[in-house]
Amino acid sequence: MAISSFLPGQWMASFGVLILLSSAVVLVINKRQREAVLRRLHIQRRRTSGASTPPRSISPSKKAPTTGAPDFVNAFPPSRRSVLPDIAKTLPPASAKTLLSPEPSGNFLVKHALPTTQTYSLDNKVPKYTPTGFSTAELKAMGDFPAYDILSGVPLPQAYENFDATKALPRPYRPLRWKYHQTMSFQKMETDWWLEVENTYAARVKERQDLFKEYGSKVLDYLPGSELACKELMEMCLQFYYDKKVFHNKLLGTETIIKRFHPLHILLNNVPEDFAIVLRNEQDGMYYFRAGVICSSLGWNVGTKIGMQLEEIHGKIPDYKEKMSFSMDRFFSKMATHSPIQRGSWGLEVGTPLFMPPGHPHEALREIQNAELKIEECNLRVDWQTLRRLPLSAGVVFNFKALFTPVTEFRDEPYIPALLVKILKEGKKNLMEYKGTWHTEHICIPKLEEYAQEQVAKGWVKPEMEGQEEWNVATLAESPYFPGWEEKWHRQQGF
Repeated sequence: MAISSFLPGQWMASFGVLILLSSAVVLVINKRQREAVLRRLHIQRRRTSGASTPPRSISPSKKAPTTGAPDFVNAFPPSRRSVLPDIAKTLPPASAKTLLSPEPSGNFLVKHALPTTQTYSLDNKVPKYTPTGFSTAELKAMGDFPAYDILSGVPLPQAYENFDATKALPRPYRPLRWKYHQTMSFQKMETDWWLEVENTYAARVKERQDLFKEYGSKVLDYLPGSELACKELMEMCLQFYYDKKVFHNKLLGTETIIKRFHPLHILLNNVPEDFAIVLRNEQDGMYYFRAGVICSSLGWNVGTKIGMQLEEIHGKIPDYKEKMSFSMDRFFSKMATHSPIQRGSWGLEVGTPLFMPPGHPHEALREIQNAELKIEECNLRVDWQTLRRLPLSAGVVFNFKALFTPVTEFRDEPYIPALLVKILKEGKKNLMEYKGTWHTEHICIPKLEEYAQEQVAKGWVKPEMEGQEEWNVATLAESPYFPGWEEKWHRQQGF
């Protein structure tokens, strides 16, 4: 989201858990565009049908083959080397010439892999190659802040007219699905909204800085070999905001000389969102968590996960090993740079706990159902997540932001109370236990049932088909939002 007033000058056309990924991305027509067409034709479609759901939410339930296990060592993600001639046009002749080398073969990449477990200087005379086929000589020739929109195939954001950072609210994400299974339900990323700025921006940055002062490497750390990916991510974020090598942050009144700080510290001080970087290990072709700044984790932290392979990271996730491990590894080996995705996870919380490492006092609230708890104290926590591959280093970046919404807000959001009640009362037991909503259910369920009945009485919730007596609860066509969400969002923020 490019915000003209966020930084001085003109804007560029503007692990939670390292969450579960399914085996394939099937790109279909954007759901919201499809629904807009249906609305113009006066066709009501409140929920996704069983036939159209799979392309948007592919369950990675296929088991690994019993024979012929995949060879991840020789599996490389798609390369974007085809755009190097375009990048070369922006460089001096000597540097441009370096970019016109032939594309290396897979065998060559295996033999000359850039190490991801040790530091390697771009000035070294012996070139090494990233998994996406770029040499260290080419990376050096491109210099700082190359055109990542060209390199990645993901456009920079369009300008958001009339934006006011003091009033802006996050979009009302309600990633609720029924039936509720352990699947991804991801979508093609809305690239204008990769990073969001809203009215808590300065407060969130300050909160995250305070967490780092208190917890240090539990919220920010990086291992040898992650240098390139960290720099690349930082440059992409700042280029998304404003392309300058001296970063002026008007909202915070700060100026940062980028070369003086580690890239993750620049993100900590300017981008109030979490980032985890996993890198492909050249020895086994698997992906490992090598660097991150994560201030919104519940029950874990960077220090407890860094260095782990994907299967280790997800050890406690219900059904992960049986249904998702193989598909996860295969997905990461194939994910394309130009195909970022998004999804959301959610939970119910007392208050707004942002960071809760093991042993944190707030954990005690999850062990009881407090009879004096009030509905006004209960919040939906949504971790809105994106996943994208970095074009040069081939690192995969998991990004998320924690957003809190009072449960009382659902009273005027059609279908949401009934959908949430259905999940809380009938969701798969092990998944709901992992989600940890029990401590709020004695208050939330009765109130949500009351809201749902009100909405039926007002005519806001109707049966989907003729002959039905009531709405058959299911994932909404507007997911991850709800009918009328844009009107409410614009009204609440004032623009």
